[in-house]
Amino acid sequence: MASSSFNRWMRPEVYPLFAAVGVAVGICGMQLVRNISGNPEVRVTKEKRSAGVLVNFVEGERYAEHAVRKFVRNKSPEIMPSINAFFADPK
Repeated sequence: MASSSFNRWMRPEVYPLFAAVGVAVGICGMQLVRNISGNPEVRVTKEKRSAGVLVNFVEGERYAEHAVRKFVRNKSPEIMPSINAFFADPK
């Protein structure tokens, strides 16, 4: 019984579905770890929870301005800017 169930789900047509679900779970896990470890509003330890409302702008700025945001800040919001410029710019 187990082998027929395994053969039913492990067809080559199902591999892209497993890959897409795996990527989605990976992104969710990465965001969960990022929020637990770096978000200034999330406090895991009892000492930090008992501190009350903290006003720490430096920590919040560091969390909001991460490396990806700094990298794409001055980039054009296009996927393929050279191809778009080739077809859009009149010459």
